Amino acid sequence: MLVREVVPMAFGIGAMGVAGWVFTTWLRVKNGYPLEDGWGGAVYPKTNDETVERVKLLGAENAQLRAEMGAVKDRLATIERIVTDSSYRLDREIDTLRGPAN
Repeated sequence: MLVREVVPMAFGIGAMGVAGWVFTTWLRVKNGYPLEDGWGGAVYPKTNDETVERVKLLGAENAQLRAEMGAVKDRLATIERIVTDSSYRLDREIDTLRGPAN
């Protein structure tokens, strides 16, 4: 009779321990804390030459895309300035007063 009561309780305690471990690991990952191995040492991703080269290539591509995005922003600012210019608006109003082109 005692075994029937102890086994489910021990199983429940073990399940709660595993669930707590999973929850704390999830919280660490979610908040950016490093994961730990069984001895408390931090687990970091392994790096090799291919990974380092890939990071360099991605950094170069990122810099190129940022420069291109800056050029696009400059062009857009110029176009906005031209479109909102009062002389452009005046020319457009004159063209509409002239009527449709035949």
